[in-house]
Amino acid sequence: MAYISKIKLNSTIQAGFKRYHSFVQQKLMKRLFIFLLAALPAAAFAQDPQAFTLKGKVGSLNPPSRAYLAYQLGANKYVDSAVVTNGSFTFTGRLLNPTNASLLLDHTGAGLARVDSTADVLNLYLEKGEITLTSPDSVKKAQITGSKINDDSKRLVAQLKPIMDKAQKLAEEKKSASLMQQNSAEFQNSIQQRYKQLQTEQEAAIKIFILSNPNSYLSLIALYEVGGPQPNPAELDTLFNSLSPEIKNTEAAKLFKKNLDELSTTGIGAIAPDFTENDVNGLPVKLSSFRGKYVLLDFWASWCGPCREENPNVVKVYNKFKGKNFTILSVSLDKAEGKNSWLAAIKNDGLTWTQVSDLKFWDNAAAQLYYITSIPSNFLIDPNGKIVARDLRGADLENKLEEIFGK
Repeated sequence: MAYISKIKLNSTIQAGFKRYHSFVQQKLMKRLFIFLLAALPAAAFAQDPQAFTLKGKVGSLNPPSRAYLAYQLGANKYVDSAVVTNGSFTFTGRLLNPTNASLLLDHTGAGLARVDSTADVLNLYLEKGEITLTSPDSVKKAQITGSKINDDSKRLVAQLKPIMDKAQKLAEEKKSASLMQQNSAEFQNSIQQRYKQLQTEQEAAIKIFILSNPNSYLSLIALYEVGGPQPNPAELDTLFNSLSPEIKNTEAAKLFKKNLDELSTTGIGAIAPDFTENDVNGLPVKLSSFRGKYVLLDFWASWCGPCREENPNVVKVYNKFKGKNFTILSVSLDKAEGKNSWLAAIKNDGLTWTQVSDLKFWDNAAAQLYYITSIPSNFLIDPNGKIVARDLRGADLENKLEEIFGK
């Protein structure tokens, strides 16, 4: 399922590295890395960095070959380089926690500015102690030893590979579809349902890994993958409590638990936090003013492609159920300078229900209140103000409302 995420890595070099990760790493490791980026700055105040050494041996390369290592330490991004002599290179540094990193081997000494799709890149984890990687010809094929988290990562990626292979084939099927098919709500819903099934399979595999590896730091990181970008706090809490005392005592785990407790305020069963924002005419609208109706609180933006793709489904559902004690309140994460685009998108997409925004982009007050980190995102709220479902897209939204109101 497609989303637009709030968190982006702005480093040009790291962005270049990430282009060359495998499909599995792009799909799985991206959000796991984001979790670490969010956790590390706060952890920095309570934990001393620990030393790491990464030693590589790749064939018999010599200068001008050069190795580059990109990783995160707290709020800072680091890119280190090392000379390659007789295939050997070494990196040293200090870390707060095990950290995702990208290692690039520049065989010809062309420099990072000339990195292209043939780049020799390996995604791995750094942790305290000495890590060794060896390969006869390229880092992307290197064997990593001396690192528990990399051993765990290899096992998890292997378990997820069949699912990711199916996801890749589905993505290719969607891409190769005709324009008529791509514009068909039926086709989009079918693709979305199949993606959802794969997501369910992936979550199940990750849950098994977490429960089977309570003393792995990767299990802590993998918690963020369960439930996608808008997870179920109660489910995560159960999985978190399955971790060993040693893992739960880490600074990153303590921060994760703190954030998890905050997320529970918008979990299923919680009373939806109230807020007021102005509509398209500048008039204040309060969420609680809709009490007595089922309300779909929908977070979107005119610049969000997945949101615009989903809008026809939302319009269809609104028109079907608007006479049955159901309405929608949409909150836009557009910018002040994008107000005209917001208004145009409302008109062009036929969004005839109440629209509000403070035009503060990701700093939108309601989005902050609901811990929105990706869009589209929504919450179904019952007449008493209780959250009864979230992130219902495509046929799921219609099925849920049919469950409530009947067909």
